[in-house]
Amino acid sequence: MPAPLRLSRRDARRLAVRAQLLSEPRPAGIVETVYALTAVTVDPTAAIMPSADHILYSRLGWPYQPPDLRQAVEVDRDLFEWDTAYRVMSDLPLYRATMARRPEYARTRDWFEANDGFRRDVLDRLRAEGPLHAAEIPDSAQVSWKSTGWTHSRNTTQMLEILLARGDVAVWGRDTKGRLFDVAERVYPEDLAHVAEPDAARELAERRLAAQGIARAKGTTGEVGIAAVVEDTEGLWRVDAEMLAESAVFAGRTVLVSPLDALVADRARLQALFGYEYLLEMYKPASARRWGYFALPILHGDRFVGKLDARADRRAGVLQVNAVHEDDGFDDDARAAVAVEVEALAAWLGLELRGWE
Repeated sequence: MPAPLRLSRRDARRLAVRAQLLSEPRPAGIVETVYALTAVTVDPTAAIMPSADHILYSRLGWPYQPPDLRQAVEVDRDLFEWDTAYRVMSDLPLYRATMARRPEYARTRDWFEANDGFRRDVLDRLRAEGPLHAAEIPDSAQVSWKSTGWTHSRNTTQMLEILLARGDVAVWGRDTKGRLFDVAERVYPEDLAHVAEPDAARELAERRLAAQGIARAKGTTGEVGIAAVVEDTEGLWRVDAEMLAESAVFAGRTVLVSPLDALVADRARLQALFGYEYLLEMYKPASARRWGYFALPILHGDRFVGKLDARADRRAGVLQVNAVHEDDGFDDDARAAVAVEVEALAAWLGLELRGWE
């Protein structure tokens, strides 16, 4: 068994940044970007903009516009929304085995089976009238859903979530009221090739590692890639071989990263490779926040250098900058580059920039 590859933290960071398409050159388009990332988080929180728009804008820059995403999802059907993320439609066969196992938990499965008549009512209504919002579908549940949380007695929403997870229902698209649901056969193409479950699992592991560049040996990547150790970190990592082969050239960018971006999602990895402390503080009381309600991590080259506390007030037509938190102080290059990005973000949003000097 060959000895693990040895990497500096700098080289490991650069692998991670390049894999996430946050260096130069930028990707060419939406579908290429989503394919490379495997999934783009869908979250409607819009302190700046919805997460999918932010993630795509940070990769594609000015050419990206939100209507382009709607076109790709609702018209071209190049993308589909499933499990809180946009994915490329050609990847649908890779998730079929996972869909077939849903619902996974016994309590949810028992409720689903006890409401077979309700299930059929929901599918019949969608076939007859879809696409529909959850609120437009009558609740005919035989057994009400019990929960201590917000889902208590929200039977139609619960049934739709299960049917969506199973691939029986699909998200047709979104409007100002939220998701529109339809039967899957009117959204998902019928001519996609079947992929055997072991092959699908292997391909997903390879794609996820390629999207991360470098990841812990334990976890979703399995044993794909090349074993590695990274200086000043403990344990083994796995590195994507193709990304490693292209690692000689690194052209960094300065990026105002979404708090829901995959590059910052794994806080332990973020600390180990980048030495960067970050926490999304929107659920904290205002008095307990260090960086702000929805502070954006600031990536400069292969380092995270601070956080931008800003909010988009669309009624007032303003991008309000409340604070710029410099982790170790910006040098002149970082300060100038961050200024350019903040001004570009305000212009792209069509908002007046305030609070920035």
